[in-house]
Amino acid sequence: MSKAFTKETDADEEDLVAEPQLPAGVKNYLTPRGYALLKVEFDQLLKVDRPQVVEIVSWAASNGDRSENGDYIYGKKRLREIDRRLRYLTKRLDNPEVVDPVTQQAIEQVFFGATVTVAEENGSEHTYQIVGVDEADPAHGRINWVSPLARALIKTRAGDHVRFQSPAGMREIDVIEVRYPLSDSAA
Repeated sequence: MSKAFTKETDADEEDLVAEPQLPAGVKNYLTPRGYALLKVEFDQLLKVDRPQVVEIVSWAASNGDRSENGDYIYGKKRLREIDRRLRYLTKRLDNPEVVDPVTQQAIEQVFFGATVTVAEENGSEHTYQIVGVDEADPAHGRINWVSPLARALIKTRAGDHVRFQSPAGMREIDVIEVRYPLSDSAA
């Protein structure tokens, strides 16, 4: 069948990327650092990346036959990816609940923005910061506030023993230390 009779879709299977989802009916909590990172990404995509890709697609389209024009095909695909990410970021930045951990009053308890050191049953220690869904990075110790571990830690204090259901099964940990950043740069 000729490509002239096929329809390009905006949602090719390979284009779909799973974005982190918030549970229904909850606010989009972010640390000031997380909000700033999302805003920087949004501005980069809108003001730099998208105009560059539009220029490339325009140039490629002016070259004639688009069916085998790699610049045009890749550019259109990249443009869809950028537009999808911009829509997502627009929703996230539209009504965020920015919570500055520096201003936390009950610093002996674990709340959003806290950095918590825990000891596993085997004696190993791990440190986690409880952050927003969009700023989670488990490899760097940032866990989102709706994760099973973060939910189990909320409202605990140093010395508490916590038992919770994780995706890997039942876990038990001890809270060693709870701290909050002293300035915005540490968030």
